[in-house]
This record gives sequence, C-alpha cells and structure tokens, in this order.
Amino acid sequence: PIRSSSALVLSSTNINRERLYVQQPPIAASGYSSQAFAPHFPHTARKTETKTCTDCHLSEANDNNAIMAQLLLHGTNFVNLVGFNAYVGAEGGFEAVRVTEWDEPQAVLGSYLHKYAYPDWYQQHLDRQRNLPEAYTQKAGDVGCLMLRGEYVFVAEGKNGFQAYDVNAIANKGFSDRIITAPFAAPGHDTHLETPDASCVALPTNQNININLNAGDLILKTNQEQKMHEIYRYAFVTDREEGLIVVDVTTLVDGEPRNNFFERALTWNENGVLDGARHITIAGSYFYIATPRDIVVLSMFDPLKPQLVAQIPMQDPRATALQFRYLFVSTARGLEVVDVTNPQAPQQIDGALAPLADAQRIYLARTYAYVAAGSEGLAIIDIEKAEKPTVYQKYTADGAISDARDVVVGSTNASLFAYVADGVNGLKVIQLTSPDSQPRFYGFSPEPKPELIAWRKTRWPATSLSKGLDRDRGVDETGGQIAVFGRLGSRPFTLDEQKRLYIGPDGNPYFVTDEVEQERFQSRPEARRDDRRAPGNSGPRRKLGSLELQGQPLPN
Repeated sequence: PIRSSSALVLSSTNINRERLYVQQPPIAASGYSSQAFAPHFPHTARKTETKTCTDCHLSEANDNNAIMAQLLLHGTNFVNLVGFNAYVGAEGGFEAVRVTEWDEPQAVLGSYLHKYAYPDWYQQHLDRQRNLPEAYTQKAGDVGCLMLRGEYVFVAEGKNGFQAYDVNAIANKGFSDRIITAPFAAPGHDTHLETPDASCVALPTNQNININLNAGDLILKTNQEQKMHEIYRYAFVTDREEGLIVVDVTTLVDGEPRNNFFERALTWNENGVLDGARHITIAGSYFYIATPRDIVVLSMFDPLKPQLVAQIPMQDPRATALQFRYLFVSTARGLEVVDVTNPQAPQQIDGALAPLADAQRIYLARTYAYVAAGSEGLAIIDIEKAEKPTVYQKYTADGAISDARDVVVGSTNASLFAYVADGVNGLKVIQLTSPDSQPRFYGFSPEPKPELIAWRKTRWPATSLSKGLDRDRGVDETGGQIAVFGRLGSRPFTLDEQKRLYIGPDGNPYFVTDEVEQERFQSRPEARRDDRRAPGNSGPRRKLGSLELQGQPLPN
C-alpha cells in the first residue's frame, strides 16, 4: 500500500546556456533519498478490480516473486532512470555517452518517441547510421564496475585501485574537461584509494543520500523518522587480492570541501575466503560476493565487523543479481538460481538453469533477467517462475552484438530500453518495448521485443555499465529505509513486518491461491434483531443472513 509521490531530478541552465548540473536527485532534510513515497490505500474494498491474495503473499504457483519485490518496495529495476548519459566502463577508462535529447521530452536517440517528437533530428540520427555522436572519456585503469551517484562516479579500476570522479559538469559547455578527479588542487581533495586489483564497487544505494543529516530530535522525534543503517555511510570495493575494502564516502555530501579524502575503514579477507573476488551484490545487510570458486555470503549488520554466513560452491560464478527471495548467478553453465529466503541458509535450486555458453553480468527487471552473454548477445530469460528460468530469446541484432559483457535496463517516457556493454563493439542501445514493436506493451511486465536503435564505438572495449537511478526502491531487503516518506510517522515495513506476509510461524514460507474454497463455508441460521426497536418504528424486523467458516481460519 505504497505509491511513488515524487521521483524528482533537477537540472539547471544559466543565461549562457551552460548546463550547471544535469538530472541531480536531491537529498531530503532527513538524509533520505528524495525519491519520495507515501502510504496509499490499496483499494481492497471494491467488488471488482480489487487486490487478491497473491498480490501480497507468495503464490502457490511461485510466480509472483517480482510482484512481492514491488509490494515490499525493494524495487524491480524496471522504471530506473539511465538518463541523459549512459556511463560505460572499459578496458582503459570510462565514457559518458549521451543517449537522449536535451529538450523535453528527452527522447532516447533512435527511439519510437524520437521519430515522432523530433523527426528532423531522428533523420539526422539515421543519416549517421544510428551512431551516437557525443561522448566524454576519462582515462583510468581497467574498469570492472562503476556506479553513478549524485555528482560522482565511483569506479573500480583494477590495478589503479578505486576512485570517485566528479562529473557535475558533464553537460556544461563552459568546461573543457568534464570528468575530473578533483574540483580544485589535489592537496585539498583526494578520492583515490590504492588497492592491488580492484574488481568491483557497490554502494548500498545509487540514490542520493546523506546519513549525517539523519540525526537529532527534529528529525528522529518531531518528524518521527527512522534511523538510517550505518551501512549507508560506505562504499564497498572487492579486490582480487585483499578481499573486501570498506570506504567512508559521506565526506562527499557533508558540505565541507576540505575533508574529501578517502581512507580505508576496513580491509577484510578472513582465511582468504574472498581471494579472487570479482563481483558484489548488496541486499541490505547481506552481501553476495562472487569468487572463482563460490558465492560468499556475508552478514554486514555491523559494516565494520563482517560475519561469514555461507559459501555456495558453484562452477566459475561471474556475477550475481537479487530479486526478493532469489539470487541469480551467472556461471560457466549459464544462469543459475539460489533460494535466499533465509540468507543464513541459502539453497541452490536443483535444475534451475538457463544454459548459456558465456554468461556474464545480469540485470533483473520484473519477470525477465537480461544476461550479457558474450557471443550469444543479449540473453533474455523468463524468470516469472524464479525456480524455473527459461530462455525467452537470444538477441544479437543480426550479429551486431557479439561480445556482450554487461547490461542495464531503464524506462524513458513509457518505453523500456536495454544498454549493452558490447566489448570490442562498444555501447549498444536496444528498445525493448514500443507501440510499433509491441502494441500490447501494457501491464506489469510486457514481453520485450528488442530492436537495436543506437550504438557507439567506445575508445576502449566496453566492459561495464552504471545502473540507472532506482525510482521504485524505498527500503532494502533487511528493512533499512532508503527514501523519504511524505506523511508524518509513515515508513516502510521493517524486516519482521515484511516477513509476516510470507513466513509462517514455523519459520518457513507459506503459499496462497486466489481461489475461494466454497465447500469450507456453510450458511448460518438466520439471525434476528433484538426485539427492541426505535420508538414509533412498527415495521417488520429485518432478517440478517451471513456466511460462517466452520472452525478454521479464514482462507487467503
């Protein structure tokens, strides 16, 4: 019963037409993200068009994992905003590639909307053979992962370590160098951290937040806000030699320009369990880290005291992605599935495999998993039934996509797009839904109909992409609030409250159907009103009929 009430991003242009900042999500006074939510009555009182049991509980068919993720406000990655630029990591640096028009509506170049909103510009795009004309590059190490948050891109650069780059001026024509390591002299700003071989970086959220604001009586008592979890203070870097490195990054949002220096808060690799660490997925206070041997599960309820929870042996795991109860893993075999309903005891699902020859990074968007599958292009996997993933399509755009290594998906102006880091071929932009290719693209999760609409040959082979801004995620998988709620005292469910919707008293998941078992009901003898009537009321007594369940709890 929650709705999005504001997905605000801000841009500013001065009198000289210099774009001072572009699509910046502000931070709420409470320190939370301003991608705001509010309680919303779920319309369960009507006779038709109402909610059913499987809208709020696990379905007996186990086909509503994505719906549950949306219900609990974990997010589904479907409506994420990639925005004006797509940030592409590469072997030697990274690029910000412009993928939309600046004017409103900001149509993706080459898209259905672009064709009809800006026909002249669309024709110019076709005349360029759909090549994207504008990009800004930054030389760096071999980029394994990168993440845009606010004005900074956080980058894991292999042998070059970890660094945050300032991209505030990425669209400002008044700047000759639009991606910089520091906005002023290096002695006053150093966001580079040396590590032997940084493979990936993740922040608990890509929404703009400031945990330092989340304090004091005005916020916590008068405004009745929840305390943010300490995990939101840090960036987490995986290193092939040193394991997990924890870095406090709140200095970049505290308004003090003289303390922007990154230091290690923790380096952890107990007994070498993270040797060769190559990818990290953060799910609230649980981390899933891929190594060449297994998936390592860490409890990070105290982010400076990691606890080893489990190790899941798998064949050459490369990357992971989480949706509610299931962790999806790309391995040498393809896409595999792990049940993490109880993260303390993860269970690999036997037979849950979508075979792929070279599965790389994964992106989950509602009932589909998008897998960068090397020479097989973009693999689209149906995960509506998470324990039975099936290959929906392998899309290569007639051979144009032949080295796919990463993929992200986002929504722009009611259409869905995939952005593929296609190795030596650069960046590919694919429209997944449009009125032309998919006239019936309405509903929770329309079938994707991929169509290559734009591309750019990057300076170096493209290896990774920054995920778009989360716009439907207000709380993490362990109940940690991320986004502000717009009514006094309102908040998302805590973890214990979430579990009531799917975990029974015995500690195991329970499942429901939408079918009412009529045989469990019987008519009750007619009840009569008390003989007492209002003075002067001489009319007949009304008969009351009802249904009663015999000695059993009301079925869902």
